[in-house]
Amino acid sequence: MKALIIEDESLIAEELQYSLSSVAPDVEVLDVLTSLKGARKWFMHHTEPDILLMDIKLSDGLSFELFEQFTLQCPVIFTTAYEEYAIRAFKVNGVDYLLKPVQEEDLKKAIDKCRSMIENRSFIPGDLQQLIKHFTQPGVASPTFKEKFIVNFNNKWMPLDTRDIALFEKDNLNYIYTFSGEKYIYDFSALEEIEELLDPKIFFRANRQTIINIAAVHTVKPQGNQKLSVQLKPPLKSAVDISREKATLFRKWMDR
Repeated sequence: MKALIIEDESLIAEELQYSLSSVAPDVEVLDVLTSLKGARKWFMHHTEPDILLMDIKLSDGLSFELFEQFTLQCPVIFTTAYEEYAIRAFKVNGVDYLLKPVQEEDLKKAIDKCRSMIENRSFIPGDLQQLIKHFTQPGVASPTFKEKFIVNFNNKWMPLDTRDIALFEKDNLNYIYTFSGEKYIYDFSALEEIEELLDPKIFFRANRQTIINIAAVHTVKPQGNQKLSVQLKPPLKSAVDISREKATLFRKWMDR
């Protein structure tokens, strides 16, 4: 099978190619394109690949715009760090999305799903057209996110506005930190539960233990191993580590 990758972050594209060679060695990567303009030019001169792996938000627009100009019937795997909650509402068989950083197990499942589509000669599902419409038409309602969290304070329930929360941390206990430095215990079994309730434009999953608010970031210090150390605004604790795998995503999340 032949695959085309559309991804504007070189490090992520390299890791995606490496993961593909590991989980699907029979898949040949035809090209790696870094922009919507480059993708348009490519499709003008080439037939479509067997599989298309594309980021949603590119530096010069949404990759969904390709579907408005070209009739593509190959299965598509979306890779994205944004809008993942809206995408879930449109998730369909044969077309998948992978949240960055892409995990090899998830990539393998997505490739296997594409194989099934190719063997059955399926076309792009109608739900994908709805997904394209959702992102390309103006005036579409944005997904809603949790506005308040109820915490226990002096044996009483107290609502916290989500906008006042600087940090979620999972340790021996689970904590919420506010910008004023207050610390509350909150009952959740995994950070994934919290992550699904938060606006990904405002909150970032820094590592296995921490979700941070963009307004809590004071400075970012690169480390020699390509990791990042995020210094938080006082009176919050001094630093949060960002892994090498998430460093590029974090920078893109910050620089918008």
